[in-house]
Amino acid sequence: MDNDIAKAAVTAPDLGAKYAEWVTYLTLEKHFSRHTLRAYTADLEYFFNFLANHMGRPPSMADLGETSIRDFRSWLSKKTMEGSGAATRARSLSSLRNFLKWLDKNGHLHNAAIASIRTPKQPRRLPRALPPKQAREVLEHADELPAEEWIGARDKALFTLLYGCGLRIDEALQLNYGNRPQRGDVRVLGKGRKERIVPVLPIVQKMMDQYIAVAPSAFEKDSPLFIGSRGGRLNQGVAQRQLRLLRKAFGLPESLTPHALRHSFATHILVGGGDLRTIQELLGHASVSTTQRYTDFDNAQLMAIYMNAHPRAKT
Repeated sequence: MDNDIAKAAVTAPDLGAKYAEWVTYLTLEKHFSRHTLRAYTADLEYFFNFLANHMGRPPSMADLGETSIRDFRSWLSKKTMEGSGAATRARSLSSLRNFLKWLDKNGHLHNAAIASIRTPKQPRRLPRALPPKQAREVLEHADELPAEEWIGARDKALFTLLYGCGLRIDEALQLNYGNRPQRGDVRVLGKGRKERIVPVLPIVQKMMDQYIAVAPSAFEKDSPLFIGSRGGRLNQGVAQRQLRLLRKAFGLPESLTPHALRHSFATHILVGGGDLRTIQELLGHASVSTTQRYTDFDNAQLMAIYMNAHPRAKT
């Protein structure tokens, strides 16, 4: 994989070699997810292409070390003109800073100009949670669309797990039969390969047991827990498609995604009196500042959830 990336990048050999080493570092030492790694490498390859066009030759290590504030600003301006929003530009700058920091830390080169580039300001994005009533509707109808009983049971078990335990979709799909939810909890491997144990509600365990009972093939310890129609590990895109079909069929909001179920889990616990530290542990956030977003949840939506959830709201 690393050699392929180095060949794909428009660079001089010395920079390409260090770039491949950095990708190996992100993969094997930092344990970046496939999605994050893909984003970082796409950002760097775009930047290398920009420098190549700007200089008329593939950039070398010396060229990267001498890249100026004006060059960095021109790169970000080009992304703006091509339609990249503030969030995309901020991520691209973060990717480049990560690479330059790694080069500096390992004694390969130092670029002082990058420190003068400000991160593009972006609006604070708040979690988009479903009201409890709509969250229940998702789980109630999840098994009604698929023609095959076991696929309906699988979807219902998966979506109940996302909402009932607050898992990321990738975390859920990476579960094997041997570490399935059982005996009241599930061990999850999150970002950075950090493990956490999440309590499992009885309804989650029930849906899981029902799915396993009707699945078309016998499970072994290392078998994927959630399987696709061909017997392999369920693809994330298929799970997202199943939610889209559910959303359209039952008039559910467009914000309904696998991640919205995780957001709903956290928001509903917060509305019910849960504290941030507990929610942080359940979600697997490295910093409580990430969890803090839930306290800024839109007041109108928060009130709607409150009015739907509180037993005395309608009296």
